[in-house]
Amino acid sequence: MRDSIGRPGVVFTRNQLPDPVRGTLHAVTDHAVDVQVVGLRRKLGRAGRKIETVRGAGHRIVSK
Repeated sequence: MRDSIGRPGVVFTRNQLPDPVRGTLHAVTDHAVDVQVVGLRRKLGRAGRKIETVRGAGHRIVSK
């Protein structure tokens, strides 16, 4: 997610999000990424609304 903060509006796939953290050698399911995004939204409170799910694609930060 850190990389996506500097690039609002760019959609990051569920495969791209865990790579900087886990590396490319670990298998991470789409569901696991979604669960982590939900947890992050909760921790961020109102600011968590800026993380938008793009159905069938991934997630992005909105710049509203």
